[in-house]
Amino acid sequence: MEANETPDTRSLTDAKSIEVPRRVLGERRTEFVRIIVQCLYSLGYRRAAATLESESGVSLDSPEYTALFFDVMAGRWDDCIATIESIEDMDCGARAAAAFLVWKEHFLELLGLKDGFLMARDVLSERIAPLDMDRQRVHGLARLLISLEGIVNVEDRVRRRLGLLLDLVEVLPPWVRVPSARLEHLVEMTVLKQIASCFYHNSPGEVTLYEDHKCSQEQIPSKCSQVTSKFKISVQCQCLSIVNKDDSISLRHVLEGHMKPISFLAWSPNDRMLLTCGNGEALKLWDVCNGMCKFTFTGGANRIISSCAWFPESEKIVCGSWEPDNRIFTCDLEGNELEVWEGERMPKVTDLAVTPDGRCLISICSNKEILIRDFHRGNEWKIHEEHSITSLSLSSDGQFLIVNLNSEEIHLWNINVSSSLPDKFRGHKQGKYVIRSCFGGSNCLFIASGSEDSQVMFL
Repeated sequence: MEANETPDTRSLTDAKSIEVPRRVLGERRTEFVRIIVQCLYSLGYRRAAATLESESGVSLDSPEYTALFFDVMAGRWDDCIATIESIEDMDCGARAAAAFLVWKEHFLELLGLKDGFLMARDVLSERIAPLDMDRQRVHGLARLLISLEGIVNVEDRVRRRLGLLLDLVEVLPPWVRVPSARLEHLVEMTVLKQIASCFYHNSPGEVTLYEDHKCSQEQIPSKCSQVTSKFKISVQCQCLSIVNKDDSISLRHVLEGHMKPISFLAWSPNDRMLLTCGNGEALKLWDVCNGMCKFTFTGGANRIISSCAWFPESEKIVCGSWEPDNRIFTCDLEGNELEVWEGERMPKVTDLAVTPDGRCLISICSNKEILIRDFHRGNEWKIHEEHSITSLSLSSDGQFLIVNLNSEEIHLWNINVSSSLPDKFRGHKQGKYVIRSCFGGSNCLFIASGSEDSQVMFL
């Protein structure tokens, strides 16, 4: 290089990129180039895509797709079938499905001609009927000979034939036509895989594409940032709402009215109200803005409410009680009952949760059963545990729940998947007190749990 020459930064970049594993550009070079070309076209960089095709000698479209495109648009149906038959790595079912699409289009176009009835009948009997296809589909086409529904007129041919090409791409091998947004999909899958394999993942922000993703252990909260010490008695339960902008917690109100220790708390989804259950007392609704009690729920008959949960619109709650009888009921914020489940077969309910979409009610029944009731479908099912359940917690998306057991295990269940085996976690100590483990971190990717040995566990 001469003294007055400026280094070409592109050459430097090319030199660094030599380290890219050559196996990617080896036998898969053509695939790699085609996927990049497809991405460039989809991003609107048409000249760049055309230049890459020219320099690499690799076209976006395979010869088979190019042949199909011109033959379909010209209505050369026998040539379309010949191209389909020439594709080697197709199973019999896919080949028959592709042929069915071609002959069906030809059949419908013939029906659209004034003198095409006899030719359409011949296509149906000689081309379509011999195919190894569902006979109901063939019979459906036969009925069109009488009804003439769905026939293709001359003015609709171009639109219909373009639609046929799209349908053929769905059944042909992917190499014939690169699937839409293939590079974007590969990048997304890579990012998701890196996140899934990141042991300490807890990053709420976007993951950059410029480097491999890996969170450090510092991403998991492990240092005490604040101590609140204005409690006059022991803390039995806690539930966080939105905190200050600096993540600090400050005393806002002292809610007075319960005569016995509070055993359960539940913030409304809009963070404006708070429900509190007293140990052997009624349920109270508090206005967070002024700290005043808005309503006391008894459910009639001096009923003692042991657990409660909010519906997502913050206008309705569900309560569970076992004194004087076992009962689950929903009510509005003025105590008016809306739905009631009771009777001799109603088990004792110790904890409740409602999915964020308001679709399912989840309750702990008879200590060892989790009852899930789908309001929309009107059905219910149970999850059985071998040991007594002490509490449950629901993920923010409503897809998973965790239960604490008196066997010192935490079980993770997928609500929407029928499975007899949960994921199991151990490590915390739970003997004398109720431990309420919860989901934590970005997208509920880990479980946080207290422990009777004064430790906080992240599982």
